[in-house]
Amino acid sequence: MDKHADFKKRLFFLAVSIVLNSFSNALTVASHCGSALWTSSSVNLSNWLHFSLGSVLFVEGIAVVIANAVLLKRFDWHRALGNLVFMIPFSFLVGSISTGLDAHGFLNLPLWVRVVADILGIVGIGVAVSIYQRANIVLHPNDDLTYIVRFKFMHGHAAKAQWISYIPAISIILLTFIMTHHVYAVGLGTVLAFVLQGAVTGWADRHVFTTLKHHLNV
Repeated sequence: MDKHADFKKRLFFLAVSIVLNSFSNALTVASHCGSALWTSSSVNLSNWLHFSLGSVLFVEGIAVVIANAVLLKRFDWHRALGNLVFMIPFSFLVGSISTGLDAHGFLNLPLWVRVVADILGIVGIGVAVSIYQRANIVLHPNDDLTYIVRFKFMHGHAAKAQWISYIPAISIILLTFIMTHHVYAVGLGTVLAFVLQGAVTGWADRHVFTTLKHHLNV
């Protein structure tokens, strides 16, 4: 496959993964059964600081862009701008979709339905991360952090990299709990994300869109 055709293929998968990731994250937020750790940290900051979820997701992402530059020991403007390009639609879509699901009574569904939706959301996030990490055109800074840790420090081990990259998100949740004495968007889904999301990403690398290979840039 020539470079132009390969880039178009990767761009298509990037678009698919952004939509899948945004919807999956919004599903975990609307289910109120526990979100992935980074999303959960944003929900808790949003409730503490009284800013919209989309705004907090964006600002938190900027902070991670800076952290990624520190890990890489250089500031890559192309990479940072790519992170911003990813964050804008992602932050808007997660906030809009989760608000829309709330407005349509998603929380009134039976608990078992919301639990299933939450689990599907966590799996969807792991699969989406696998797709856009392999496409590697632009990444969300949180997943770029995992990507950097995975291939720079963890010899490609997805699960270990995911656990390490969660440390800042867990710290934010603990800080907001100390300040507010409340915790939001933490539950079954959060535990599943912590334990399984990296493994789901590794599984999806091998079984979902297998013609899409990693394009390393660390």
